[in-house]
Amino acid sequence: MPASELLSLLSFGEGGWGDELLKGALLTLALALVTFPFGIMFGFLLALAQRSGGRITRGASVAFAWVFKGLPELLTLFLVFYGAQIALRQLFAAVAPGVVVEIPAFAAGVVALGVVNASYASEVWLGAFTAIPQGQYAAAAALGLSRRLTLRLVIFPQLLRHALPGIGNLWMVLLKDTSLVSVISLTELMRMTQVAAGTTKQYFLFYITAFVVYLLISAVSGELFAHLERRSARGRERDA
Repeated sequence: MPASELLSLLSFGEGGWGDELLKGALLTLALALVTFPFGIMFGFLLALAQRSGGRITRGASVAFAWVFKGLPELLTLFLVFYGAQIALRQLFAAVAPGVVVEIPAFAAGVVALGVVNASYASEVWLGAFTAIPQGQYAAAAALGLSRRLTLRLVIFPQLLRHALPGIGNLWMVLLKDTSLVSVISLTELMRMTQVAAGTTKQYFLFYITAFVVYLLISAVSGELFAHLERRSARGRERDA
């Protein structure tokens, strides 16, 4: 096939797949952008529970992180999308017969990828906690700050600085994991690429296009996190 005809397959409008690939890329970004803060914040709560919670809370948080780090992401996705849906239907059948419950595929993707992301994020936060000298806590106590104020005003700014590299890596992993949601009928970038390649039989063209799109997103993301780390390092130099 001539190069002009191949490129026309990537055009926007009738006869091209550009619109569909763009929609898939936007869905990939939307899924990642919604899931990421959920996973990072949940992971932070898990880390807090492991550090300062009671025995039951600490044990539950450790078990949660252990389970979802051990399960394949695809299995977690199936458990949330199908398992939770069945459980909710049985619950509603008992309390509200006739009510049909369906979990949206997007929501299932956010929850499944979010809990996996949170289990790894908890390790990042725990590592950041260990990097903060104990003297910081003692100084805050000497100033009469409560534990909550100490965490918010003294510890968390330093914590975020130490956690940034790990958080950036988690974002990159999450971007790749979004391709798994195609199994629950979400037409993100990888799923749309497969459809376009299967329809046109131009597998190399569409897979190399997906490669370029993922690479661009990763490059922009990497530069953003590198910028944040550089700003954080400047702040540390000023403190020194």
